[in-house]
Amino acid sequence: SIEINRPAEEVFAYLDELDRHSEWQRSLVSAKVETEGPTRVGTRVVERRKVPGGARDIPYEITEHEPPRKAAFRGTAGPVRPVGTITVEPVGESSSRMTLELDLEGRGIGKLFAIFARRQAAKEIPESHEKFKEVLESGAARAASS
Repeated sequence: SIEINRPAEEVFAYLDELDRHSEWQRSLVSAKVETEGPTRVGTRVVERRKVPGGARDIPYEITEHEPPRKAAFRGTAGPVRPVGTITVEPVGESSSRMTLELDLEGRGIGKLFAIFARRQAAKEIPESHEKFKEVLESGAARAASS
């Protein structure tokens, strides 16, 4: 979790811009939204991430979408698949708390890889949260989407 000095609606709106996640996630090379229209249940995305052994495509789908409070996603292919929920809660009038619950599920040989992927995620997620906070609080998220 991280507290951000921005309203929940603004925090969630920036999270909803799936193709901009590389602005605050270091290992994310790119994110391509494969479905048209706004982010919703069923939106499909392919992320290109730097992982040990080289960059890999990680496809996922939005499984829950309740703006401006909650979104969930699930990996749809590959040996290690992300499963997560993001919640955004108001904290006072102009601040909010973003919480990420994430697991990396291994399939087949991916069960071994998932152990290492979880360790890497545990290091990287706090850095990503800090960068997310920095981008939102600086106004850069709003400026880029205008």
